Amino acid sequence: MVRTASDRPEREGSRRPQGPEEPRGPVRLAVTLGDPRGIGPEVAAKAAERFRIEEPSVELTLLGATRAAPDEDDRSAGTVAAEAIERAVALALDGSVHGIVTAPIMKPALHAAGRHFPGHTEMLQELSGVPETGMLMVAERTIAGPPLRVLLATTHLPLRDVPSHVTSERLVSQSRLLLSALRRDFGIASPRIALCALNPHASDGGLFGDEEARVYGPALRTLQTDPTTPGTVDGPIPADTVFRRCLNGEFDAVVAPYHDVGMAAFKTVSFGAGVNVTLGLPFARTSPDHGTAFDLAGKGVADASSMLEALRLAARIHRSRFDSLPARA
Repeated sequence: MVRTASDRPEREGSRRPQGPEEPRGPVRLAVTLGDPRGIGPEVAAKAAERFRIEEPSVELTLLGATRAAPDEDDRSAGTVAAEAIERAVALALDGSVHGIVTAPIMKPALHAAGRHFPGHTEMLQELSGVPETGMLMVAERTIAGPPLRVLLATTHLPLRDVPSHVTSERLVSQSRLLLSALRRDFGIASPRIALCALNPHASDGGLFGDEEARVYGPALRTLQTDPTTPGTVDGPIPADTVFRRCLNGEFDAVVAPYHDVGMAAFKTVSFGAGVNVTLGLPFARTSPDHGTAFDLAGKGVADASSMLEALRLAARIHRSRFDSLPARA
C-alpha cells in the first residue's frame, strides 16, 4: 500500500514504538523524496511501484515534493528535503512507521536551509537523540557474487583530518556497533569483521606510519579480550586485500578507516545494488547509494534499482529486529 503524506489518515494521539508487548503487523515505512530538483522523486516512485507488487502488505508513506518548483533555489529545495526528513523521524520515533528510506539530498542545499549537518547520517543522529551512529554500506549481491558490507569509521571529513579522527576509541565503538547490527539486523549469530588498515601495507612494520601499532593495536586488544564483544575482530589488514577477503567469505563486514577507501571498493562491485544503512538509530534507516544526479532529473531514465534495494532492506531489518526480540515471560 502506498500513501502520500496528504492522504494518510490521521492517527489519534501518539504511538509508542513497536516492542515485545505488541503483536506483529504490517511493516510501515516513510520514504523521503529528497531534493526535488534531483532524481529522488522519480526513483522513489518507480521503486515504490515495484515494491508494492513484491510486498503488498507494506505501507509506504511518501514525504516531500514530487517535483521542483519553477526556479527553485538551494534554500527552497533544501527546506523541502529537510522538512521531509524531520517529519519522517518524528513518525518513526512515535511508532507511526517502523523505518525510513531517504532519497538523495544535496548537502549545500541542506546548509542553505539552515540545517548545518555534513549529511543525512549526522542529521538523523541529532534528530533521534542517539549518542552514536554508524554508516554501513550494504550490498547483498555484487558483481563478484557474494555480499559486501563496509562500515565507514569516519564519514564526511577532508582527508587531511582523517588520521586525528581514527582513534582507538572510535574503532572500538564503531566495531561494537557493527557487530551488534550484524547479529540483530542481519541474523548473523557469530559475526566476523576485519579492520582495514589506515596506511599502505598496514604500515609495513612502521615504515609508512605508526597508526597500526599506536591506534589499531590497543583497539584490537580491547575488542579481542573483552568477553562481551559480540563476535570476532581481526586486523589491521591492508586495504588492497581486505575487501577481496571479505568477498571470499572470510569476514562478514569490513571497518574502513575513511570514506573513500571504503566507498571506492564498495561501489566498484555493487553500484546499483548498494544501500546505505544507518546503525545506532531506534528504527531502520536506509537509502540508495547514489546522489541527486541533477543531469538526469526530469528525463525519466533514472535507475531505481538501488532505491528498490533500500526499501527491501528497510523492511527486512525491521522484521529481523522484531524476530530477535526476547519472548515474553
